[in-house]
Amino acid sequence: STNTIPILDNFLFEVDNNKLAISSSDLESTMTTVIDIESSSIDKIAISAKLLIDILKTFSEQPLTFIKTDNNTIEISASNGKYSLAYLNGDEFPKKIEVLDPNETNIKSVDLGNAINSTIFASGTDDLRPVMSGVFFQFNSESLKFVATDAHKLVKYETSLYSANEVSEFIMPKKPLQILKGILQADKSDLKIQHNNSNAKFIFGKSSITSRLIDGKFPNYEAVIPKDNPNVLTIDREMFLNSVRRVSIFSNKTTNQIRLKVTGSLLNISAEDFDFSNKADENLECQYSGEDIQIGFNSKFIIEMLNNLDSEMITLSMSHPNRAGIIRPLSDNNKSEESITMLVMPVMLSD
Repeated sequence: STNTIPILDNFLFEVDNNKLAISSSDLESTMTTVIDIESSSIDKIAISAKLLIDILKTFSEQPLTFIKTDNNTIEISASNGKYSLAYLNGDEFPKKIEVLDPNETNIKSVDLGNAINSTIFASGTDDLRPVMSGVFFQFNSESLKFVATDAHKLVKYETSLYSANEVSEFIMPKKPLQILKGILQADKSDLKIQHNNSNAKFIFGKSSITSRLIDGKFPNYEAVIPKDNPNVLTIDREMFLNSVRRVSIFSNKTTNQIRLKVTGSLLNISAEDFDFSNKADENLECQYSGEDIQIGFNSKFIIEMLNNLDSEMITLSMSHPNRAGIIRPLSDNNKSEESITMLVMPVMLSD
């Protein structure tokens, strides 16, 4: 949307007889899709993306004819009129990134879409820590793992439905993943991931997205996931989510702090904003094994995590009020090949 090079405001049209490849780029990422057309030309030009989209939106389903004229304009003929717009020389468009000597992994589009959707919300926005601003892909011969963290929350999605021939890892930036997420979740086709040390390419159907990778080493996330969490709360996800949403309205707007107090099979969720004398308190029935505990969390993180799960029941595993809590969907027999681990850091309670 804010391109430093003016030609990036354009689509690149590459006509090769009966094929048209349309590309757009922001230098970091490039997306290309190929469609069938009727033509006997070989040519490439750049056309204003905004102008073209604005005019195409207004047409009903009908054939369109694009004619390149001598005075550097493209003439679009429709059933009820003609429209002319300027074009630029396609050779000025940045060269496409080639992924040389890549590692290759295959996965179903919808499954990659789920992996991105389950993790991307947990990635950071801090420009000083770019390695945390994307999603970490970690492939081996047993499974594919996708991890994102911003140091306050962490999500690991693992699937054993797929594996890679070689052990490899790389960090994908957020923007191309957001684009992929929107496309893939309704797509059942196969997808191919190609990557080397600097770039990755996702090939699906007649489209592809190529992106530069984030340079740097991802934190050792396994070291921060606590292994021993003896206090396990099991509860209906939607009931818990709605309760946290309601109570969080009364929390302090800076900390968004809520307090969870578990005694026996009773979960008490409370929040208080001392500045405005706002207070809320709710009790929920739950299953619980472990010692009674009081722990504080940022309600925004809990809401985000519960929103990104689709299981009916979830578990929240805890050890101490100053150690991370682990949220997991209660295992569904149909999804035994995938596992989601969500880590959320606690906030210190004031008393």
